[in-house]
Amino acid sequence: MMKKHPLLAALACAAALSGFSTGASAQFAKAEDAIKYRQSALFVMAQHFGRVGAMANGKVPFDAKAAEQNADIVAQMAKLPWAGFDAAHEGGKAKPEIWKEQAKFKDLADKMQAETVKLAAAAKTGDLDKLKAAFGPAAASCKACHDDFRNR
Repeated sequence: MMKKHPLLAALACAAALSGFSTGASAQFAKAEDAIKYRQSALFVMAQHFGRVGAMANGKVPFDAKAAEQNADIVAQMAKLPWAGFDAAHEGGKAKPEIWKEQAKFKDLADKMQAETVKLAAAAKTGDLDKLKAAFGPAAASCKACHDDFRNR
């Protein structure tokens, strides 16, 4: 897996070594590093989410194994970007409202993480209908955060 997904492995290692409890500002010396970290994690997650979505929406043939693998990556990646969000590291595509409305932002992030876990569980069943049912709420949870907290 490390050969196929080197960025995923690097991000996972960075998250594990940094320890989320130490706070984002302790993890990143420069705002650009925090921004790059969170954008990279979200990019990888979006790539794999798009693959699942293409199957759920009938744009590509359903492949149960591929759906499971991609949904698992989405659920794992959904844990990572939050370390890169703190007031010392504003910028990128993140709206300033993130730092003004931390409770709302955290709630939306938690909901998205929960929905991606449900998506991964649905994908494990190998049932396209269950995947479709879980994909909609997962996509809606991503959109909710983007609508409120992401600059276009």
